[in-house]
Amino acid sequence: MAILKPFRGLRPPQQIVEDLACLPYDVMNTEEAARMAYGKENSLLHITRAEIDCLTGVDIHSELVYQKAVANFQAFQRKGWLLEEEEERFYIYAQTMNGRTQYGLVGAAACEDYHRGVIKKHELTRPDKEEDRMVLTRYLNANVEPVFFSYKAVPEIDEIIARVVAENQPEYDFVAEDGFGHQFWVVRDQSTNRTIESLFASKVPVTYVADGHHRTAAAARVGLERKAQNPKHCGNESYNYFMAVHFPDNQLQIMDYNRLVKDLNGLSGTEFLEKLEAAFTITKKGEEPYKPSRLHEFSLYLDGCWYCLQSKEGTYNDADPIEQLDVTILSEQVLRPILNIQNLRTSKRIEFVGGIRGMEALKKQVDTGAMKAAFALFPVSMRQLIAIADSGNIMPPKTTWFEPKLRSGLVIHKLD
Repeated sequence: MAILKPFRGLRPPQQIVEDLACLPYDVMNTEEAARMAYGKENSLLHITRAEIDCLTGVDIHSELVYQKAVANFQAFQRKGWLLEEEEERFYIYAQTMNGRTQYGLVGAAACEDYHRGVIKKHELTRPDKEEDRMVLTRYLNANVEPVFFSYKAVPEIDEIIARVVAENQPEYDFVAEDGFGHQFWVVRDQSTNRTIESLFASKVPVTYVADGHHRTAAAARVGLERKAQNPKHCGNESYNYFMAVHFPDNQLQIMDYNRLVKDLNGLSGTEFLEKLEAAFTITKKGEEPYKPSRLHEFSLYLDGCWYCLQSKEGTYNDADPIEQLDVTILSEQVLRPILNIQNLRTSKRIEFVGGIRGMEALKKQVDTGAMKAAFALFPVSMRQLIAIADSGNIMPPKTTWFEPKLRSGLVIHKLD
């Protein structure tokens, strides 16, 4: 069963939370981080992207940047921008997008659960990205940014969260610059905290990494390191755990993750469409963007026109959790055999666009000539994600896109 524990969070005062809270480090580059933090001396980006406070052109993985992150982290605490709780507590984090709200439980997940497969993953991680977050965690001695987990909904946990939300004013309540709402409650009643911990231990057999595979892997590895370094290790130390926000699966929606290709592998538009007919029924839709409405249906934008591509029977296998994915179908029927794009992780001829940017973003890239064609996909479901994670399989690259992104800085988990 899954372990989830309350912890003594490090949190900002209410009056500065909007400036301090920020998007995750990995959804922006250095220049974007600098713009986001401009005029906000207490933005957490001064810690998670500390290169913005160093000389232009500095190596973001240099000792100088990590040391700057430590100095800024210490200054934030010294100035009272981050204050530690008196007791171990759970937290509730609600996000609202387009009128829909999802409620997550913030707690400390066990590093051991990751190593023994209780925390299940669906993506591969890159060693260099893992190492970067490991180094920052070592230097800060804290999980500064949460990871995004899910679990199969438990009615008893839902009821507790609903009661805490109904009976208490949120500690934080703001709308970020992207228009998404964020609310945050502190679970102060210790009886409620104990009940939540007990329910996870008895009702939640496994949890799932939704977003943040690199941060999860890095946190779990740091836990192992600290264990090996401590001759008096007993298992209760804070470094055995890392911060995660757990959302019930029935509240989450995955957005589409679309593809742009730079060329047609020497084919004309007409020749390309002719080759697609072997695997798809093609319907011309015209100039107005057409979005897929079901599994195994794709949108293609090519030469100023939108097309609906419906997969033909026999071109996919719904009995296999990987082969049934539309990203797999697109790769096996189009990208590899027709366009000769063999490796999605390394090819420079393909780019990926999260569904949050909309269909117009795809159209614009093609119309300007930056890209030759765009493919829009129907989103993966939580059911599919869970089936793949449970089977021990790994999704192809760039399959899932979650929104809203978790705001970093609402609470921090220290490792001592």
